Amino acid sequence: MNITTVLLFLTGLVLLIFGSELLVRGASRIAAAAGIPPLVVGLTVVAFGTSSPELAVGIQSALAGTGAVTVGNVVGANIINVLLILGLAAVILPLTVAQQLVRLDVPLMIGVGAAFYALAYDGRFSRLDGALLIAGIVAYTAFCVWQSRRESRAAREEFEEEFAPPTEAQRGTGYYVKNGVLVLIGLGLLFQGSNWLVGSATTFARALGVSELLIGLTVVAIGTAMPEIATTVMASIRGERDIAVGAVVGSVLFNLMGVIGIAAAVAPKGIDVPQAALAFDFPVMLAVFVACLPIFFIEGRISRAEGALFLSYYAAYTGYLILSAGDSGLLRVFRVAMLGFALPITALTLVVLSLRWWQIQRRESAAAAAMERHLDPD
Repeated sequence: MNITTVLLFLTGLVLLIFGSELLVRGASRIAAAAGIPPLVVGLTVVAFGTSSPELAVGIQSALAGTGAVTVGNVVGANIINVLLILGLAAVILPLTVAQQLVRLDVPLMIGVGAAFYALAYDGRFSRLDGALLIAGIVAYTAFCVWQSRRESRAAREEFEEEFAPPTEAQRGTGYYVKNGVLVLIGLGLLFQGSNWLVGSATTFARALGVSELLIGLTVVAIGTAMPEIATTVMASIRGERDIAVGAVVGSVLFNLMGVIGIAAAVAPKGIDVPQAALAFDFPVMLAVFVACLPIFFIEGRISRAEGALFLSYYAAYTGYLILSAGDSGLLRVFRVAMLGFALPITALTLVVLSLRWWQIQRRESAAAAAMERHLDPD
């Protein structure tokens, strides 16, 4: 490994981030000018655009025959989305969780995650698996567009501020051309950036003596998740707290179905799934998805304490990956600490929170019934 490889990796990362930004900016403006409602633009064009680095890297690595990078990138990015991004945003400002997320999107994320695991269990995402996943993301997108008609006025206003259509004076041939050029430049930057990033990441793995999967789960995943990190943190700072959580869940679903689906469909022999990922990283990802449900459901928000818990678990997950790659003697101590202390404490905390929520609901129901009897004694 030399300085050229490092520079190519960093340059590729920068190109991915800027390419994603230009693609989202140009495509969202064109969509808004074409009369697509701002809420639909935010739920589809922007949500998928922020995942374009993962898609570019996924296609590039699949075509290059380094499927471990593709799988590691998607699984690692999904763990980052929930633990790192939501944790960081919640620490900045507690996040509001919309009821639709609790009732539909999070259970859907868990279901898709389980199906994703099942498709990978034979050690490969075939082209047929890719087609099924693509059909899933198309259906989800269509549902988002249909569901947007039922969103609250407050949600619509948040998206209208961000993705308002141009005025009649701004709209014209030049407007479409200018933003079309932004889209093309963004796509070009994504292509070149993913090419350099995948090539240099593979070189890193060989030089450091670690697996391509580990590089995909850590360095590549963090790099490609930068647009989601920026989008979610800025939404949290601006007070758009329900958009922040929804954007993360949407990105996770697109990664699972869109990125792997398209990459598997274009790869001549599909995508090989490392057994190490099936044994550890897939279950961790699914466990993270499942843990979201009680946390989101109990209070309808993610508190600062819960955000800090997410961050601590991401640090623990990353620490485990590093220790296992180096075959460190500390790995046994780390496992004992997690299995004997951290995980049981987290489970106990979730049980206590659930019981507290149940008691509050019982008291509120009893109070409502008493009020109803008082108002209508007959």
